[in-house]
Amino acid sequence: MPQATATLAPPTPDAGRGRSAGSEFAPLLRTVKEQGLLERRTGWYARGITVNLLGLAAVITGMALIGGSWWVLLLAPLLAVLSTRSAFFGHDAGHSQITGDRRKSRIIQLIHANLLLGMSQEWWNDKHNRHHANPNHTDKDPDVAADILVFTQRQAKGRTGFRGLLTRHQAWLFFPLTTLEGIALKIYGFQAVFSKEAGARQSRRARATEGLLLLAHVVAYATLLLTTMPLGHAVVFALIHQMLLGLHLGMAFAPNHKGMEMPDEKSAERWGHLRRQVLTSRNVRGNPVTDWFLGGLNYQIEHHLFPSMPRPHLRLAQPLVRAHCRSLGVAYTETGLVESYRQALTHMHEVGEPLRADA
Repeated sequence: MPQATATLAPPTPDAGRGRSAGSEFAPLLRTVKEQGLLERRTGWYARGITVNLLGLAAVITGMALIGGSWWVLLLAPLLAVLSTRSAFFGHDAGHSQITGDRRKSRIIQLIHANLLLGMSQEWWNDKHNRHHANPNHTDKDPDVAADILVFTQRQAKGRTGFRGLLTRHQAWLFFPLTTLEGIALKIYGFQAVFSKEAGARQSRRARATEGLLLLAHVVAYATLLLTTMPLGHAVVFALIHQMLLGLHLGMAFAPNHKGMEMPDEKSAERWGHLRRQVLTSRNVRGNPVTDWFLGGLNYQIEHHLFPSMPRPHLRLAQPLVRAHCRSLGVAYTETGLVESYRQALTHMHEVGEPLRADA
């Protein structure tokens, strides 16, 4: 396994002078490549995926054995955790972290996203790639586009009625709203695959594959619930499972960018790749439990700089990235898990302040 040492090629004389220093990133990239941190860890992923699938099989077996009892609801949180693990593997496959073979990556992602989660991999890849290209850019990053939640006071301005109410209290409502994320991902996926616009983005065959896998997920999920437990148990089980899945995903994604720099067109262009990714991202201090719970996304800065880097190498790259940022005078933000949530929610609270003042 590669071992990283914090030895970097010195930055060029132009470093820190804006776009003229496209070379700001070059020494870091060269060092990361030399230390083998971009090499795939196929065995690591194979073990993780196998364990996750065995866990899913064990939960399904448990549902069949005790589905007639309310005790079956204790399996719903475990299924939510395993479903989130599936989402993490689908995310990594979409970034080609698992294998450099595009066809194999697509198959892995189709299994984990479409079949196991009911989420369109094509829709997710399009949205997520735009986020990576322009993180926290209010005009280009779909993750900070004004919707139920807003992320700048400019977006909040003029919101009235129910949306205005949500914006005024969005910091308090954020985590409760994330319980709907698992269901929302399914709805967005179905809309994307079966919309007229999908035909322009995908071949007929690719679209048919996605659609069939999404339908297979819904049929298999409903069949599993209704054949292993009574209807009342099934409804409550599904609600707990989907709500905890959404909450877990929300807790993994919430700390990454909220409350960080939000560049406009001019600053995003001036920064260049390294500053655009580092200044808009926040790391969460890692340990084995945090790394597992957040799927490696707590190394958000390293992930954004090197999207195809395998998950177990992100922590190894961190000393290199931190040292390089220090040499350039670029702020490298890292905090604890609870503090990361506090910072993100404080930002969302401040965004709604003008509406609260008006009210």
